[in-house]
Order: sequence, then C-alpha cells, then structure tokens
Amino acid sequence: MSTAIKSMDETKLAEEIVSVLEADAVRVCSDDRDSIRYAVRAAGLKLRSVVLNRSSLRRLLTDRNGAIKIEYLQRDLIRSAPVRSEFTYPRHSAVVVPHGAPQLVLSAAR
Repeated sequence: MSTAIKSMDETKLAEEIVSVLEADAVRVCSDDRDSIRYAVRAAGLKLRSVVLNRSSLRRLLTDRNGAIKIEYLQRDLIRSAPVRSEFTYPRHSAVVVPHGAPQLVLSAAR
C-alpha cells in the first residue's frame, strides 16, 4: 500500500471520528507527518482542538475490533467536548513518572 493511500485512509478515519461534532464547527488546523489536528469553534463547547496521532490511526485501521473502537472514540469525543479543551488520541497518561525516578515495586512475600 502506498504512502498516499495510507494518508488518505488516516485522514478519512480522522474525519469519521470528528464527524460527531457540528460540521461547521470543525476544520483541519494542521496536517503534519505525526498527527492530524482539528480546530473546534462551537458555542457551548469547551473543546478547542482535537489531535489524532497518525500511527495510532494506522493501527486502528488494521485492528480487528476497529469499528468498535471508533464508536468508542466518537462517544468519548462527544462526552468530553463540554468539559475538556483538548481531545487527544491516544490519551496521554495522567501519571507521568520522571526519567530516573525510583519506581515502587510490589512483590508478594510468602
């Protein structure tokens, strides 16, 4: 599969995910090699941007359960639009462990 076809598929998938928002409120803001960014301008929504990682979209295209995951992403986008200013896929971890920081390891003592 050529790069142009992969790019079109990723773009179409991204459009499908953001299609649950008002069509006139969403527009492509930036389309770079690593991500697809959308700007959102809708009254009543806190959401201002949607950032979708291209490699994650590629994996989603070939996933056996891709259709289910796309529906989940659409529901998550609708649910988070009134309360979050940015929607990112995949989500960044809420807990960030600094590099070199000691990590707690639990072991079962017998």
